[in-house]
This record gives sequence, C-alpha cells and structure tokens, in this order.
Amino acid sequence: MKGPERLRQLASYTLLATVIFIAAACSESHPNSTLTPHSDFGRDIDFLWDRLLLLGTIVFVLVEVALLYVVFKYRRKSEDQPLPPQTHGNTKLEIAWTLIPAIILVFIAVPTVRTILKTQAAAAPGSLNIDVIGHQWWWEFKYPEYGVTTANEIYLPTGRTVNFRLRSADVIHSFWTPQLGGKRDVVTNRTNYIWLTPDASLEPSVWNGFCVEYCGTSHANMRFRVFTVKPDQFASWIAGQKMPARFGAVASTAPAAPVAMVVPVNTKGASEIQQAAAPRVAQQSSGTRAEGGDAPAVPRPTDASANPGAPQSGPAAPATTLADAGALGAGYVFPYNKIPGYAIPNAPVPPGLSFTAGLTGNAHRGRQAFSTSACIGCHAVAGNPMAMGVTGPNLTHFGSRSTIGAGLFPNTPAYLALWIKNARSMKPGSIMPTFGMNEYDPQLKTKVASAQGGLSDQQVADIVAYLTSLK
Repeated sequence: MKGPERLRQLASYTLLATVIFIAAACSESHPNSTLTPHSDFGRDIDFLWDRLLLLGTIVFVLVEVALLYVVFKYRRKSEDQPLPPQTHGNTKLEIAWTLIPAIILVFIAVPTVRTILKTQAAAAPGSLNIDVIGHQWWWEFKYPEYGVTTANEIYLPTGRTVNFRLRSADVIHSFWTPQLGGKRDVVTNRTNYIWLTPDASLEPSVWNGFCVEYCGTSHANMRFRVFTVKPDQFASWIAGQKMPARFGAVASTAPAAPVAMVVPVNTKGASEIQQAAAPRVAQQSSGTRAEGGDAPAVPRPTDASANPGAPQSGPAAPATTLADAGALGAGYVFPYNKIPGYAIPNAPVPPGLSFTAGLTGNAHRGRQAFSTSACIGCHAVAGNPMAMGVTGPNLTHFGSRSTIGAGLFPNTPAYLALWIKNARSMKPGSIMPTFGMNEYDPQLKTKVASAQGGLSDQQVADIVAYLTSLK
C-alpha cells in the first residue's frame, strides 16, 4: 500500500472513530457516571481527577510539540546531506530531563496525597454507621445503632455523613456507588472503612451500586440500590424497619387476602413479564396499596365470605397499613413509581422456566408453608419466631423492597414466583436451593422431587403472597 492510500485509509478510520465518539457523547443519560458526584467524597475524587487530567494534558501537549519540532527541524532533507555528529552524554540535558519529571511529580503527588489523607481519615463523630457484609452474591446491610438489618438496598439521609464498615463473608468483593463516589475493597478477615456525605440539597433519589471486584460466577449480578432520602423520611423508614414485619402485626388466626398469580410463559422478556403480571395482581388483591408502589401493600384481613378459601376463625383483627404507619411517623418506603428507569432491572428470564397461570396465593397458607420449609434455615423474619436463619438475606420487610436477586429482577409476584421455583437458573451459582417440584437444578444436575421438599406452583403462590405482604 502506497503512502497516500495509507493516509486516506487512516483518515477514514479516524473520521469513523470521531463520529462514534461524538454520538456517544450526545447522550444525556449517564446514570452511573462518576463525573457528576453527589457527595463530598465524590467531589474530592472528581477534583483530583480534573487536576491530574489538566496537568497530564499540559505535559502531553508540551512533549508532543517538542517532539514534532525536533522531527521537522532536524529531519534529513536529502541523501546528500551529511549525518550530524554523534554525541555521547550531555550532563546539562540529563539533569534537565531528570528535574522536569520530578517537578511534575510534585504537582501530581501533593493533591493526591492530600486527597488520600482526607478520604482515609476517620469519619466525623455522629456519623451514621452501616455495616456492609459482602456475600456470594448479595449484600447485607446492618444499622447497628438502630438494630436494623436489610439486604441489597440502603437508605441514606441527605446531609449526614455515613460511615461504611466493610467486610466479606467469603471472598474479596468491592463496594461502589459511582454517582456518590467511594469504591473500596471488601476483604475477608479485615474491616475496611469508607465514608461520604450525600449532598443536603439532593431530592430523594436512587443510585445503582455494584461489586467491582471479580468474585465468582455471578459477580456481574451482585448489585444493590442506594436510596438517598430526606432526614425525616429516613427516620420514618428506620422506625418502620425496627418494627416486626407488617404481616406479624395481624392476629395469626386472621386470614389474609388472596393474591392472584399471573406469570407469563418464559418466552417473554423481563419488561413484558412485569407489565403483564403486576397489574392483574394489584387488581385482584383486596389489600391496600402503598403510596406510589406497584405491588400490593399489606392486605387487610377479611372475613370468611371475602376469602372463602381461608380457614374460618372468627372476626378479623384490624391491620395497620403502610399509609397509616406513615401518618404515625413510621414506615416510609421510596415510592416505586418514582424510581428512575435506570434503577429498575430488566434482566431476561432464562429459558425453560414457567408457572401455572391464574393461581391465587394466600398469605396465611404461605406463612405456614414458609415456616415449615427449608426457607427458615437460611432466612430471618422479625415477627415470625420460626424464621431465624442467617445464611441468606433478612426478609423482615421484604415486600417493601424494589428488587430481588441482589438487584437482578424487579420485586413483583411474577419474578418472585420464578425465583422461588428455581433461583439457580435465574442467577447462576446461587446457593438458594431449587424448590419447584420437577424443576431441573443446574448445580445438582437433577430434578427436584416431592420427597426432596419440592413445592407445587400453588405452594409457591402462597409463599409469594406471604412474602409480598411483609411490609
């Protein structure tokens, strides 16, 4: 290939790359960008990045200008031009090109060390402490001051410093919320710390969080959500989380309202399943709805005529709904319809999973099934004395969460039913057993039989009704 042809080809490639770069830069949606920080930690890192980028650009331009000057100034004009004399050693030049990089490194080192010392310092007194425990492949969050434990979702008050105490239950993970800043490894047998203060001016918002250290099969599926809310909303949320699960406040003899299960066949994508399942579930539930939520709120107990499939045991006890609890100062949950699209998962449902359409789940039966199954060996539910497990996520207020599977799927009855049936197909490597009867377990490479504790679709629907009632 001749010189001009090579230049034309290079120019075409350069033009194509430029067009792609400009097109990518035109997008206004950057939900996981670190360049729009919303905390003091994030701004410190952003300032350091901007400073180093500026200094690096200046050095790059000066070096390239000097290089081009030398190339064109001293290039050989013709074959007849004699070669310049060879020089071996130049003390002044060597001193110069040693001192110049040293001076540049000083300008880089000073802001870098200053930022490291600031962000590695202990959190300010009065900070909110949150214990973060990384598991394969989900996140556990504890608020030790309040005795609250949750999973895969964090609520933070704006304007208050939050001190994260990070440790791992198994392998090395890494904790990161890009738009709030702060990325730090989560290491076994060691506690790391990181603190940040969400901006006081922030309106209630939702941010994506990730594990950014490869930790095994479902590393990419180990996500979480951060909800930054106003201090009064945080106080209301904490007050609600400190109470037992809402279902536990209902007399155990009172039947819960039925929840209709409509799970489309697995040929549909995630968004289609959510659209098809959630509306009918909401329409057929006799429970009240949480403000702004997609899933039914805590069902109100009814009499036998309203729920003929439930055991009859006298008049129903009154229940406190989330709306009532909010008025009393407890029970705030971030409105589901205000969660931005980038924080709503849309992972596809694996092929081969299905569920019997039109089933109606009963929360009362579901509680019985949950409390006598292998579920209680791994999960805890405050208010249910049978559920005291610590291996899996705490499910006390599970029905108020927006996602399941560590942020992999929306928390709707449709997805939850498939998750209970075969979590290992939904999320590779999950330690949660396959419970659906005749479901193929991809880890054990066998089908689950009734003798092994397999659940029918009706039992799964009942457990889904119970779990979604835990507000």
